[in-house]
Parts: sequence; structure tokens; C-alpha cells
Amino acid sequence: MAAEQPTATVPGDQTRIHNIGYRSYDGPRLGRAYARRSLYSQSLRGAYGLGRSAKSKVLPMLLFVVMCLPAGIMVAVAVATKANDLPVDYTRYAVVLQAVISLYVAAQAPQSVSRDLRFKTVPLYFSRPIETADYVRAKYASLASALFILTAAPLLVLYVGALLAKLDFADQTKGFAQGLVSVALLSLLFAGLGLVVASVTPRRGFGIAAVIAVLTITYGAVSTLQAIADVQSSSAAVAWIGLFSPITLIDGVQSAFLGATSAFPGGESPSNGVGVVYVLVTLGLIAGCYGLLMRRYKKVGL
Repeated sequence: MAAEQPTATVPGDQTRIHNIGYRSYDGPRLGRAYARRSLYSQSLRGAYGLGRSAKSKVLPMLLFVVMCLPAGIMVAVAVATKANDLPVDYTRYAVVLQAVISLYVAAQAPQSVSRDLRFKTVPLYFSRPIETADYVRAKYASLASALFILTAAPLLVLYVGALLAKLDFADQTKGFAQGLVSVALLSLLFAGLGLVVASVTPRRGFGIAAVIAVLTITYGAVSTLQAIADVQSSSAAVAWIGLFSPITLIDGVQSAFLGATSAFPGGESPSNGVGVVYVLVTLGLIAGCYGLLMRRYKKVGL
């Protein structure tokens, strides 16, 4: 039986040209500024779990409520008792609730940068058109803004409540403005420190533990040394020791220049000369954190 001969094929029959409608993009090129704003807004929303799963919203929203709840209670008491002043000054509120602020930074700083490192999405950001400076500025600004919202919201509750209680408008407005300056400085400092520590490791759990350690251990050590110096009647040493903890730095700045009552042992507040050192150290830390972040993200391969 003869074998079947293969059917001859015509080369032209094997080729098909399909017009699937590809065409070049001729719309507007939004550029780096738009990409930077988008990254900022996305990161800011992520700091409160917006646009993410319900589980991601629980902790930041809970901490926000915890920050505002004492202010609401103080306002209710002031209105009901017709008090002549608020129980806590605007500049003291963030210092009293520093543990909540530290926990928020520890939770959200790793969420902002560690995930990008772990899943190696940073090189995709840097491919085009975002550059290193754009990424660092967007992340820094978003966490600082989230912290400012967290710390300024209860001050706003206190201010509105004070006006409802018919307290002196000029005094309350001045105190509210001083409080806003204080928490703005605190937000920049804590955001920078949190991001620097979190950017070291791609593991979110390690980042959380490291941020908590930096913020709480330094405060505990400084407070202990200040207490010892106060017992030994060394008031000058109390002020200088306060330079070595983020929250005591803010406390020293606002005590020296914003009319705040010092939380240092014995109520010792830095003099104007020492207060200048506090301001310089605080601004230097903020600038140093930005510089370290820029250096950390110089390499695209990370």
C-alpha cells in the first residue's frame, strides 16, 4: 500500500495579518509631579487603611479614636462644669499620649516602605518617571501628614470644645496655634525616624519591633537619667539629657519657645540658650533622616 503524500502548502496560507486596533497614545503626559502626587495620596490613604482590606483599617482607626477620645471627654467635662480652662494644655496633649503616637509610627512606617522592599517593587517605581527624590519625598510627606492628622485632630476637638464652653477666644486660639506648631514638628521628626528604621529591613515585623525600640527605649533611658539628675539637684543636666530622646526633644522645644509646661522631672524647662540647641538638634535630625533615606534608595536594585 502506497504511503500518502503530504499535502502541499502555500506559504501565503500560513500568514494572517489581523488589525487589532493598536495605536499610539496621543493623550497628555502627566509627568513626575503627577506620579509623585499619586504616590503621596496612595501612601497617605494606606496609612489609615483606606483602599485596603478591612483588617488593615482596624489598628490605625482604633489609634485615631484613642487619640481623640480623651479630648472629647475633657471637652464634655469642661462644658458640663463650666470650667475656666481645659484640663490639659494643647502643647501637652501629644506628650501625654506619646505611647499611642509611637505605636502608630511603629505600625505604619514599615507598612509604607517595608512592603515595597520585600516584594521588590521599588525598581518598578524608579523605572519611569519617578526618581529617588520623588519616592522619598512622597513617602516622608505622606507619613508626616498622617501623623499630623492623628495629633492635630484631638487638638481641634479641644479647641472647638473650649469655644463651646465659652473660654477666652484669644487665649484658646493662641494655645491651639502653639499646639499645631508642636505636633507639626513632632510629625516630621517621628515620621523621619520611623521611615529610616523601617527602610533597613524588608520584614515588617522586624521594622515594627525596631521602631518601637528606638522610640520607647530612648525615652525610658532619658527619663531615668533625668530623674536621677533631678534627685541629685542637677537641673542643668536634666535639660541636656533631654536631647537624646525624640519626645523629650519636642518637649524641650515647646517648653522653651511655645509656652508649654515642661514634663521634665521637677518641671525644669530648658533656658532659651539650651532651647536653641533643642531646635537645632531637632531640625538636624529631620534633615539627617531625609538624607539617610535618600542614600538608602540610591540603589535601584535594593
